[in-house]
Amino acid sequence: MKIRELDIAGAWEITGQQHGDPRGLFMEWYRFDQLAEAVGHPLRLAQGNLSVSAQGVVRGIHFADVPPGQAKYVSCVRGAVVDVIVDLRTGSPTFGRWTAVRLDDVDRRAVYLSEGLGHGFCSMTDDATLAYLCSTTYNPRGEHGIHPLDPDLAIDWPVDSPQLSARDDAAPTLAQALSDGTLPDYGRCQEFVARLDSGESPYPPLR
Repeated sequence: MKIRELDIAGAWEITGQQHGDPRGLFMEWYRFDQLAEAVGHPLRLAQGNLSVSAQGVVRGIHFADVPPGQAKYVSCVRGAVVDVIVDLRTGSPTFGRWTAVRLDDVDRRAVYLSEGLGHGFCSMTDDATLAYLCSTTYNPRGEHGIHPLDPDLAIDWPVDSPQLSARDDAAPTLAQALSDGTLPDYGRCQEFVARLDSGESPYPPLR
């Protein structure tokens, strides 16, 4: 398994080794030990999600309050998406920057994004299916969004007419969220991750 950090600190691309023969193939799509060695701590598994999207759908940009935030490990098990990670941490050297990775059922890459980063994707095929693991369970009061077509972010979505949910279409711009004080703070995110790296568990207990 090859793991490399992207140009936004806290985001990684993971490429597993596929073993195939005429019967099909096998691969390890997630290894907690190898990911922990690269990231600095294990991913706490609290929830698993499955998302199915028609071609041209754009979802995001979603993020969660830190603490506790929500780290994600995302892979595409059917079809293809362009997965986008946005640095929404105020005070970060790469604040407002985004990076994109193609996830599909051919190369079968995955991405990991740590607490405080924003996440979205564009479906390139019908029935594009994402499977992702999350460090915390869904908390509607602590989860937010930034409009994916915000010109200040200037994300290069690879579709002419993105299909958005009503929630995403009503999301604030980056400037509005910054003014409202809803964006994660880079220092607090760093402190949270440092506690995880030290072996401390700053999460509420799973019940």
